[in-house]
Amino acid sequence: MPRPLIFTGLILLSLTLVPMACIVKNWNNPEKTSTRIQIVPDMDNQPKFKTQTVNAFFDDGRAMRRWPEGTVARGLLRDDRQYEYGLAADDDTTFTAEFPVPVTEALLARGQEQYDVYCATCHGLAGAGDGMTHRRAEELAQGTWTPPTDLATETVVGRTHGHLYNTIANGIRNMPAYGHQIEVEDRWAIVAYVRALQRARTATLDDVPEENRRTLR
Repeated sequence: MPRPLIFTGLILLSLTLVPMACIVKNWNNPEKTSTRIQIVPDMDNQPKFKTQTVNAFFDDGRAMRRWPEGTVARGLLRDDRQYEYGLAADDDTTFTAEFPVPVTEALLARGQEQYDVYCATCHGLAGAGDGMTHRRAEELAQGTWTPPTDLATETVVGRTHGHLYNTIANGIRNMPAYGHQIEVEDRWAIVAYVRALQRARTATLDDVPEENRRTLR
């Protein structure tokens, strides 16, 4: 075979690899700003306004529009003030003294789980205010630490269920709010479990059924 013909064939073969090389380079380009070529776009790329951009259609020139007054997201009406906010059913200024959910064994188990995650680090597993965070702060002795409250004190025991719920949701004094982390039902579960801790720590022998007293030490 003539040498020029061989060279021509090699050149043509090399040229067939150029499109593939361009495709691979385009796939791995971190600075690429354009979208890929689509034969059938399927509405993947639709005209839209991004946040904080201008839209001349509106008089104020803003693409981002305010929600219409009175708009409520689906499932977030929150019209049960006792359940959602811990308030008395007939008074928006008083905390409820009743549980708006059934207190069951499953609720207490959930309350213990959530208490151990969010509360025990400061208040301790038994609610005595001796959690790991508190003990560490005491060791550092920097003078800026406010000891967490013992949940079995007369003051806390005397608070209504709604008051404890509000404390979890919105915080109190140096304690931060956990409303953005703990769901409504889980807040009530924690309140129920705190009541169980209080009952366990303030219980007397008279609270134990007589048939079970022989098992106590």
